[in-house]
Amino acid sequence: MSYAYGERADGRGYACDGGLIMTVSVLVAFIGELSVLLGVVIAFVGWMHKLSNGTRCQLRSEMLRTYYHHKESQKIRQYEYENFVYLYEAYKALKGNSFIDKIYDEVKTWEVES
Repeated sequence: MSYAYGERADGRGYACDGGLIMTVSVLVAFIGELSVLLGVVIAFVGWMHKLSNGTRCQLRSEMLRTYYHHKESQKIRQYEYENFVYLYEAYKALKGNSFIDKIYDEVKTWEVES
């Protein structure tokens, strides 16, 4: 077994097990690497949250554009209706609010033209 020897400020000597020093240094290095990794994960989660919010906003905007374009006639083409449904499902999967539920319910009552 190897020992590290040193001297205290008061002049007295001491001996320390080298394995203990190695264990502590490995532990400190591991904690440092873990904190760096945690910082990256937190930044990634924040970035994903912003991306989700942006996507949700774009989906809502497109659904409202379609809604207001056809609101007066209350008629919608088949492919536009199908696209509206896909947009709505994606919006709800991203935890979109209930405002669009009312719009969706109204669009479902419209005449669908082929």
